[in-house]
Amino acid sequence: MSLNPGLKSVDCTACGAGLDVLGGGRVTVHICPYCGTELDALDSYRALRRFNDVERPKTPFPIGTTGRLYGVEFTVIGLLQHREFWQGVAYTWLDHQLYSPTHGYAWLTIEDGHLVFSRRHRGGGGWMSERQVDTSEYQPEVSIGGERFRYYETSTSTITYAEGEFTWAPQKDERTTEVTAISDGAGMGFSQTGTERETYRMTYLTPEEAEDAFGVATGLMPRGVHALQPFREGPNHNFLTMAGIAFAVLCLLIGGILAARPGERVLSDKLISYGQLPVEIPFTIETPGRLTRIYLEGDTRNSWAYFALELEDPEGEPLFEAGRTVEYYFGKDADGRWTEGNNRASLSFRPEVEGEYTLALSLEEGGHWQPVYPKNNTPAGPVFRQLKMNIRNDLSSGRWMVVLAVVFGLIGGYPLFRKYWHEKRRWSGSDWIDED
Repeated sequence: MSLNPGLKSVDCTACGAGLDVLGGGRVTVHICPYCGTELDALDSYRALRRFNDVERPKTPFPIGTTGRLYGVEFTVIGLLQHREFWQGVAYTWLDHQLYSPTHGYAWLTIEDGHLVFSRRHRGGGGWMSERQVDTSEYQPEVSIGGERFRYYETSTSTITYAEGEFTWAPQKDERTTEVTAISDGAGMGFSQTGTERETYRMTYLTPEEAEDAFGVATGLMPRGVHALQPFREGPNHNFLTMAGIAFAVLCLLIGGILAARPGERVLSDKLISYGQLPVEIPFTIETPGRLTRIYLEGDTRNSWAYFALELEDPEGEPLFEAGRTVEYYFGKDADGRWTEGNNRASLSFRPEVEGEYTLALSLEEGGHWQPVYPKNNTPAGPVFRQLKMNIRNDLSSGRWMVVLAVVFGLIGGYPLFRKYWHEKRRWSGSDWIDED
């Protein structure tokens, strides 16, 4: 931090304190930091009125601090504290008036530990007014310099503290309304005080960038994500995204190929009627150690059937007991026709030895959803009439490739999620509400 040694100084005409003159030829008032008196810089620093009656706010950039931002040497020449009340909560921020002999005036703002650099926009373009926002059915946008800015918020604040040199005469408690619109990397502020309208372009500064520029330790600890804060990609953002998605797709393709392998038929279209149950069905496994699957397909209609399955190996030893349900329902209501359930079920296992296996199949439970009794008042028929069974051996499963695809998808999607979450938080402070 340093004071420019070549600057002129004046004495406050109210309290006699020495004041550095830092701000160039457009300065119109100088507010003494010691007694709070506003001095007329255009009339021999004549005392106009006392401005401050509150404690000076703390800032890491006191008046006279110099630094280089965007390749330009700036000096802090003024300090303003703003206050806004929103839904009963008071919000304050500090604006630092900056001056460069070669590039004119700018602002450095501290809000919730975040830093924003802004300069007056003189390139022309659109304007966004408070009335336009209030009457718009859709979130307003404006194009300036080929860049699209979407409406973010409207704030109305008053000045509670002022110190230093300014190019206009700040009025204590004067209301300033600013409409803010933002793009991916910048913001536009459309400010109106009385009849004066100004447009400012705003960019985000990290505390580290400000510390490097001004040579000070700011001690700032930003809270949350600022509306102008750009998303900072990690060093491997693009690689992780592209590689993760590519490998996820590859795993899904391999998984689909494995799952589509037909295997070998062990038992083909075995038909079992309701009256045959329980039944024992032998079948031969010639390729042990490979995935084998039992397929069941029934003809239930608004009914369900729970089948018990018990498998014995070639030595007569039980391998497992399991159960599968076959069910199918349909109907019609106010929303139209509907169906539910599936007449198919399957069971997978891995036989360890070659030979003849025996499958015991029985119907344990079953019932009708809405039993329909014909005119002769006899109950509805059985819950199913015919069951078809197929058994295939030497199958492949794509299950683990799907799991791996999910893992790669999470890896590839994490950088995208970070960006999505950043954008969600960046826009969370907007006061725009979409109406259905």
